Amino acid sequence: MGIDNKKLRFIPAIDRLVAIAAVESEMSGYPRNLVIACLRKATDYVREALITGTAVDVSPEALVARARQLLEHQTRSSLRRVINATGVVLHTNLGRAPLSRRAVANISQIMGGYSNLEYNIDSGNRGSRYDHVSEKLRQLTGAEDVLVVNNNAAAVLLILSALAKGREVIVSRGELVEIGGSFRIPDVLKQSGATLVEVGATNKTHLRDYEQAIGPNTAAILKVHTSNYCIVGFTSQPDGAELAALAHKHNLPVIEDLGSGTLMPLTIGGQTEPSVTERLVLGFDIVTFSGDKLLGAGQGGIIAGKAEYIGLMKKHPLLRAIRIDKLSLAAIEGTLQDYMLGDSCRDIPVLAMLTIPAAELKERADRLYSLITHQTERSLDCKVIALNSPAGGGALPAAALPGYGVAVSLSGISAGHLERNLRQREIPIVVRVQDNKVIFDVRCLTEQDLTEITAALETMF
Repeated sequence: MGIDNKKLRFIPAIDRLVAIAAVESEMSGYPRNLVIACLRKATDYVREALITGTAVDVSPEALVARARQLLEHQTRSSLRRVINATGVVLHTNLGRAPLSRRAVANISQIMGGYSNLEYNIDSGNRGSRYDHVSEKLRQLTGAEDVLVVNNNAAAVLLILSALAKGREVIVSRGELVEIGGSFRIPDVLKQSGATLVEVGATNKTHLRDYEQAIGPNTAAILKVHTSNYCIVGFTSQPDGAELAALAHKHNLPVIEDLGSGTLMPLTIGGQTEPSVTERLVLGFDIVTFSGDKLLGAGQGGIIAGKAEYIGLMKKHPLLRAIRIDKLSLAAIEGTLQDYMLGDSCRDIPVLAMLTIPAAELKERADRLYSLITHQTERSLDCKVIALNSPAGGGALPAAALPGYGVAVSLSGISAGHLERNLRQREIPIVVRVQDNKVIFDVRCLTEQDLTEITAALETMF
């Protein structure tokens, strides 16, 4: 279809649109250059539509309205609070672990001004950012020394770069995991300059497989905890103590990437997650884990273990490139204070959500059902249902967390349409969709969330 130049001439001049926008109360408060930029984008849009033969309103009022929407979209925060009604506690796409009150207060205190991030108040000299959490982590894990970087993948990269560059690292084939974003353990090994030596089979690796692979160029044995999947059936892996003993027999460090990591033994939904302390006691020289998963803190990669090895990492030039920032550090320190001073299963949201009794979840679901059915005028098909929730975040993959939710459907409106409307609110509500019903899993919902969900359903249609 050819271009209709006559129609293009109907597009108003920018000067005319600027004059109209200048007297609009909703646009007059924006900087002039930003208004003009959005008006240009609006006219570019309609020009492209006309060129492709798409029907579009080219009136000044329509263009100014489109520019107003662009202004609102561009100037509001893209990173926003959402309501997590999926039941996935460690939802990677929704920011993983929500922080405790103490952690939030710690961040708030630090973010508004200056801090002693790398200043030793006692001596008046330069200090180390790592000292703010290292002593607390030593106490909580029993490790000789601890180092914190910006995430767990960076922790593994630093370890291998410092201890194994140009040499071989032995890993079981059944542990060559892929984590979020398609990052794989073999890729991290390659980036560190180490050479991967695979041993065993996907489902079974024996101690003798490791021993036969040890040679003069071996730098370490790496065990990767399969925290985001399970291999079941005809399987086996060496006992951790046996693997550590074998490594030490050959004067090699044995490293474990715990992935999600936990400071306390957790048995949830029929699955047990080993603690960092347990692995160190078994003889592992270095253990790494995430800060924003089962620990319940901010993003970080925590390296705990023998001081001689961590000392090498502290001197490695890569450390500066992957160092942790002050706000993540404040979140981790506040969370560690919860472990030391409070009831962690009560004070740390992740642990509270994972361990909440089913009876309490039933009460919460009943509460949401009551709010919806009593305050929403439109007739809804609404009922409380039993369901299972995943832990999420690459943690406890086989755990089925029994809980409750509220299933909602509206006559004449698809579940997809309802889900989309809930998701596109000022405060998005993220839900599950099943059997053409919207499911509000109440595991991660607060009382305020219940009220907001009810208000959304009441005013949406």
